[in-house]
Amino acid sequence: MVTATAYAAPSATEPLVPTTIERRAVGPRDVLIEVRFAGICHSDIHTVRGDWGPQAFPLTPGHEIAGVVVEVGAAVTRHSVGDRVGVGCMVNSCRECANCLAGNEQYCVAGFTGTYGAVDRDGSITQGGYSSHVVVVEDFVVGIPAGLELDVAAPLLCAGVTTYSPLRHWGAGPGKKVAIVGLGGLGHMGVKIAHALGAEVTVLSQTLKKQADALDLGADHFFATNDAQTFAELAGSFDLIINTVSAVVDIDAYLRLLALDGVLVNVGAPAEPLSVNVFSLISTRRALAGSTIGGIRETQEMLDFCAEHNIGSEIEVISAEQINEAYERVLASDVRYRFVIDASTI
Repeated sequence: MVTATAYAAPSATEPLVPTTIERRAVGPRDVLIEVRFAGICHSDIHTVRGDWGPQAFPLTPGHEIAGVVVEVGAAVTRHSVGDRVGVGCMVNSCRECANCLAGNEQYCVAGFTGTYGAVDRDGSITQGGYSSHVVVVEDFVVGIPAGLELDVAAPLLCAGVTTYSPLRHWGAGPGKKVAIVGLGGLGHMGVKIAHALGAEVTVLSQTLKKQADALDLGADHFFATNDAQTFAELAGSFDLIINTVSAVVDIDAYLRLLALDGVLVNVGAPAEPLSVNVFSLISTRRALAGSTIGGIRETQEMLDFCAEHNIGSEIEVISAEQINEAYERVLASDVRYRFVIDASTI
């Protein structure tokens, strides 16, 4: 066994506290990673606070992990000691279903094994990246290219690939008009990636407060959604809309912004259900879709793309003792645009 220092939530109603956790011994195909940085994702907060269902506590969250390999199993071929690596939202899958075999482990028919809060192969509950070390099977560890610093790379393991995957799947690129709803941890990465892909990018945010930021990140246009005129002016404008907001929004209003055959993709995951009027879909053959993270091959592709285009997350590095404060600031939308924990402080 490997003993790691960590921060964990004792329950859904208590602050995270320092603790120690046990990692499994490094097996033949496992990689032991010394965590250097761990991003704070809004889904960490949803999970530990029970918004998405009951959890097994104590629970160490964190699925945006960047670090360095310090030990490998005897049969490992993909990674070596000293490699700069990352781990995202999953640490295993069945690897036998059609989706896994196609490189879409995130859609594993049996359900992928989450980096935290899931039942691991030994029957234990997985614990995440707010920790000093993590042990992961080599197939679910990706390489971080030399062109990316580890701190700005950490959020790419979730926020980056969560936006990259639908932008790629639905063909964002030259000649396409893409809207990003929300300019937070996910949204700011969506803007950077869509811009690098060559699309014309519009940000739709509640107010004009973040307009200058959005334009600096690569957006071509910015509109405030608290202005009713925005929805009238932009009706029928977009080929693709990526909704990154983890709160209930008026889906019908956003669907009406789509052009013929346009697609609205939800990557934000509010705890409450969303409603839709079917006439918002059938009037111009619009589509409402969802997307979650990306497979391992696609995650590596995303990291290589970001390195090539000099794309990293906009971050505020914090110490471990600031995690609970950071959670409250995330809920208050008081972050530009991702908190990243310096794991040396855990």
